[in-house]
Amino acid sequence: MIPVALAHEPPEFDAKVRQPGLSAIDELVGRQPRLKRPGRKREKLADKEQDIPADAFPPCWREALPEMLVAYERRCAYLAMYIHHATGNPTVDHVLPKSYTWNQVYEWANYRLCAAIINSKKGALLTLVDPFSIGPGWFVLNLNTLHVERGDVAPEAEWNRIDATLPMLNHRLCVQEREEYVRCYRLGPGAGGFDLAYLEYRAPFIASELRRQGRLVRGDT
Repeated sequence: MIPVALAHEPPEFDAKVRQPGLSAIDELVGRQPRLKRPGRKREKLADKEQDIPADAFPPCWREALPEMLVAYERRCAYLAMYIHHATGNPTVDHVLPKSYTWNQVYEWANYRLCAAIINSKKGALLTLVDPFSIGPGWFVLNLNTLHVERGDVAPEAEWNRIDATLPMLNHRLCVQEREEYVRCYRLGPGAGGFDLAYLEYRAPFIASELRRQGRLVRGDT
């Protein structure tokens, strides 16, 4: 993992995601919806917003996925790798889960672009680190095993959260994908691989760790 900066909220996000989502919440707690929509009115499920079941929120957040793919260059916020089919389709992760914070379900700042394999493992956990809140060097890469490890500079107050995140990052398929990136970079473009610039775009965490550990090749700096 490397620090990720929050991208600017797209101009159309409010109309495409926030307002339809809040209107759905109106219906789910028995209020008159703020927006008109075709079809039957949603059934009331709770008296208060915080009591709405997590799986009852309509997935309006999916409408933000095209803009997220552009804003975050199709890289998983947790893996810092381009989202290929090996790690699943791109998904919208709620860093503050729907079951805990109803008022963040339809907020751009609460969304992380996430490979499906990571989102399925993360679930509604609050014990993991947020890639938008980590510092440089909190995570490092063991270039012998291609497993992510806790960095020496990670603050002790975050050790438990970092250590809880590592198993998710070191899923077998994620490790295999890191192995393939390193292999192709070491081959180079003349032998069917690719150069450092491509690696930095597709897998910036791997590129930064190769550079930090003095393991770049072909005179790359």
